[in-house]
This record gives sequence, structure tokens and C-alpha cells, in this order.
Amino acid sequence: MILVTGATGNLGKATINSLLGKGISANNIAALVREESKSSEFKSRGIQVRIGDYEDFDSLTNAFQGVDKLLLISSSSDITQRFEQHQNVINAAKEVGVNHIAYTSFDMTDLRQSIMAGDVKYHADTRDYLKQIAVPYTLLNNTLYADLIPIISGNNILDNGISIPSGNGKTPFLPITEMAEAIAVVLTTSGHENKEYTIAAEKAFSFGEIAAFISEITGTTVVYSQTDGPSYVSQLMQQGVAGDDAAYLSRFAGAISSGEFDTNKSDVKQLLGRNPIPLKDFLRSIYGK
Repeated sequence: MILVTGATGNLGKATINSLLGKGISANNIAALVREESKSSEFKSRGIQVRIGDYEDFDSLTNAFQGVDKLLLISSSSDITQRFEQHQNVINAAKEVGVNHIAYTSFDMTDLRQSIMAGDVKYHADTRDYLKQIAVPYTLLNNTLYADLIPIISGNNILDNGISIPSGNGKTPFLPITEMAEAIAVVLTTSGHENKEYTIAAEKAFSFGEIAAFISEITGTTVVYSQTDGPSYVSQLMQQGVAGDDAAYLSRFAGAISSGEFDTNKSDVKQLLGRNPIPLKDFLRSIYGK
């Protein structure tokens, strides 16, 4: 039995789809959800639904019964609570005898020394705790989703251009579906215990280069302008992004500018047995319509 936490999120859903695509039967996949009301999609596909909350240890031990492999997708709740929640998941998994825990971390040059360490240090804490807990683990160090590009680039970029304070920093953006397929490989094949993989594209691109790609795809000149942080937060809020989330994304832009995502590492080709989808082709699927 493979259990996916955070199953109602984008990466959780995509991973479950990839597991099904690899021939794992629905009754051998479990989706962890906090509320029964969010389980209808999984039930309709024959996927087992387990009710559990990262903050409720007993609910987790009940949910993890009979689970062999567990995918711990990092919590999306208040950042100050995430490490403790992850500890609950890991401890509950160990208590009931889960044989393998895979954890989705971040691919950055140094999580503890990052300019946004307050936002990402919990990944390093979870990583270190997993290594100490004596349960076989796999660390999946994910880059930023390529799917974020339309959200963080600005509103109506074909008319207004790309506006983000990311300087000339480069990021090896990877589509969620490619990440999910790589994760599904780890969950369905052997030999991944106590290993660490970088789930990122093989080549990183700046937003200036992304603007050039979109210009070529659309036939419209898309200009890249390096706005300042406060203006960027205001821009995102005008797009409907909540204030705290806008500030969070602005800090990500600062980390991109500092080159923190340009780690020059990727294990995706090794895991998939093929080259991942090039960023330009992904952008064409969005802007070439």
C-alpha cells in the first residue's frame, strides 16, 4: 500500500495520477485527507481514503495502518508549525511499521543559509530528523514548479511584460506532472532507500530567457522588467493573491535573484529514463494556444 499525504493538493493529485498510470491498482493507493468531504474524487476512482491531520497523532497512526510506503508532501500550514507536523507524520509512520518514507523537500543551495531561511529551514529540520529516526527514507528535493510561471510573472504578460524582482537569477523549473512521475518512480521501484534526489530540470533559465521564449512562441515581444519587492507584492495582490502569500512569493523572487535555485543538479532523467519536458515546450502548451 502506498499512501500519499496532501492528496488534495496539486502535487498529491498528480502523484496519484502517475501511480495509476504506472499500473498501481487503485485499491493499493491511499489518499490522506483531513476532511471526509474532500474525498469523493478519490472514492469514485476506487482509491482508499484515510482521514488524518498532521497535528493529530492518533489520527495519523490510524490512517497509516497497512501502509508500506508513505509520501510525505510538506505541510502548507503556518510555517512555524510545519516541522512539528512533519515529526508527527514520521513518528506515526515509524510506530505503525511503515517501511519507507519519501519526503518532498526543496532544491536550494543551502536551506539554512538562504536569504529566506525562515521560510525553508523546516525542510532542513525535517531532512535531518528523517535521517535520525531509523526508518528508510528518500529525500526528494524539488525545484520550483514550472506551473508557477504564469502566476509569478505578472498580470497579462503579453501586454504588460514579465515583472518580477528576480534579477538575472536562473531556476531549473519543472512541471508538476514531471515531478509527480519522478516521485511515482521512487514509490514503485526498488533501490531508493536512504537516497537523495534532485527533482529539477537539467537546465536553469532566467526570467529574461523565459520572456524571450514566450516572445518566440507568441510572436509578441514580451519585455522582462526587474521591479522592486514592494511593487511586486502590490502587483500580486492586484492579481488576487493574498498579502501574506504575495510577500512569500516576493521572497522566492529574491532567492531566485541570488541564484539559490540554480544548483546545477538533476536526477530526473535518471529516474524517468528519458529527458524531462523542456521548459520551452511547457511554455508553448500554455502560451501557444
